[in-house]
Amino acid sequence: MHEVTRIVDQLKRAYDGDAWHGPSVRGVLEEVDAQMASARPHPAAHTICELVLHMTSWTREVARRLRDDIARDPEQGDWPVAPAIDEAGWKRLIGALDVANAELVEAVASMDEDRLMNAIGDERDRALGSGVSRYVSLHGLVQHHAYHAGQIALLKKALASHR
Repeated sequence: MHEVTRIVDQLKRAYDGDAWHGPSVRGVLEEVDAQMASARPHPAAHTICELVLHMTSWTREVARRLRDDIARDPEQGDWPVAPAIDEAGWKRLIGALDVANAELVEAVASMDEDRLMNAIGDERDRALGSGVSRYVSLHGLVQHHAYHAGQIALLKKALASHR
């Protein structure tokens, strides 16, 4: 199996597949409605909606980096401000995350494997995620999805205990 194929598999597993770590991003978002997505059970925690916007923003940014080889902050920002949402708005936000992930998977699947070790950005900037290879960036996004899926799972548990 080629490395690009393995990375595509990991991206799909983390997002909507059979993730080893627990529920995938889409799995953990099942049964989340607009009210739950907007609730803030702890004042210092992000809402589920904010996490979804953040994941969408960074998924789009990683796909852009693969095209342009330039590391920048995400166009929508690191933590986009969550709008007031109803059920239709919540479905649109989830749809945008779905599209961002599908576009990323498509970009990776069509990528020349010889470019996997090429760095994106010149200098290492941990906060920006620059100065690392495409390989590291893509595995980092898989880890990013797993981390935030865990946060969403904890928020769902906290919110369920308040109902």
